[in-house]
Amino acid sequence: MAETRDGGDTAAPVDLDTPFYTIGQVAEVLGMQPAALRRLDDEQIVSPGRSHGGQRRYSMRELERIREVISLTDEGVTLAGVRHILALRRRVEMLELELTAFKHARGETDA
Repeated sequence: MAETRDGGDTAAPVDLDTPFYTIGQVAEVLGMQPAALRRLDDEQIVSPGRSHGGQRRYSMRELERIREVISLTDEGVTLAGVRHILALRRRVEMLELELTAFKHARGETDA
């Protein structure tokens, strides 16, 4: 939480999708080379936003996805496999949301 001048706490909204971080900042935070980040973009595994000048800008959500990629590749998964796993995870999340909405519409609750 952010703190105000009078000592009170404020809950500043955080947009996880705002492209903010440069490739250099992300590389430093995650301990990887910028070339590796460019490859993830080229392989369409992580697609950062772009500044007006065309420079890559990463959001908090993309940093988390890169951490997932690092974890999977450390376990021996290829980048093609990572792409497939991430797509399947997104599909499962969408199906879970649809199921929750369906249950809600029917008046069902999880027990």
